[in-house]
Amino acid sequence: MYSAFAPFRWSLAHGRSLLLGPQGLIMAIVNVTPDSFSDGGLHDTAAKAIEHAGFCLAQGAHIVDIGGESTRPGASVVSAAEEQDRVLPVIEALARDGEAVISIDTYRAETARLAVAAGAHIVNDVHGLQREPAIAAVAAETGAGLCIMHTGRDREKLPDVIEDQFAFLEASLAIAHDAGVADETIVLDPGFGFAKDNEENIALMARFEELQRFERPLLAGTSRKRFIGALTGRDTVERDVVTAATTALLRVAGAAIFRVHDVAFNRDALLMADAMVEARLGRAARAGD
Repeated sequence: MYSAFAPFRWSLAHGRSLLLGPQGLIMAIVNVTPDSFSDGGLHDTAAKAIEHAGFCLAQGAHIVDIGGESTRPGASVVSAAEEQDRVLPVIEALARDGEAVISIDTYRAETARLAVAAGAHIVNDVHGLQREPAIAAVAAETGAGLCIMHTGRDREKLPDVIEDQFAFLEASLAIAHDAGVADETIVLDPGFGFAKDNEENIALMARFEELQRFERPLLAGTSRKRFIGALTGRDTVERDVVTAATTALLRVAGAAIFRVHDVAFNRDALLMADAMVEARLGRAARAGD
């Protein structure tokens, strides 16, 4: 029987890997952009982004996710060349250090290819391989870890939030399979906040365990999202404590990786959640003896 907490060795590019399952891992957000919804402009130069990535790693992040184009609704579209100019120097600098596990947040196949060549280990596609399917071939050829995210943008969704997850992500997995992507490189992300209203986001949290039917590791990205603000009345930069609460809840529900802005709050939340998970698993094991 599949268990979201059983050890799973996530295979990444450049011979790296991460152990998922027994402990929740943190993916720190590093946006090299002027207009991201939460931290736009804070790390919009290579030097600032490199410094922030180092800070996140020191705080306990396991992965740094480098993005060069905002994904917020209404954000300006940038060219592939501009995106690459933003992210590649950051990736190259972090890769020279040799310690960081680096993710490139892009839907463009060529940006992904250049990023992995520069030292990135993971490709994180918020369009679930369905905007530029050639990105799947990049992952297959390089052996990069692949985060495949669900989105409801630019299409008609099914009424049931979980049914829509399976309809969209199964199509994405077919693209990955046809491109030759190895199963041990794939992680799925249900895409909190991406063309989902407040009710849908809460329903997705409440029913998160149903996503374990994919029998694949799951990444959760609730950090500072609008639905958190709608529930709490908090401004964007005041949502880190509530984000940490969602991290703990989703960890207990089976999420393996957490994409966040504030590492320290979420690290502490995971320590508590992991202790609960370990206690539950220990009790279940003793009951089965």
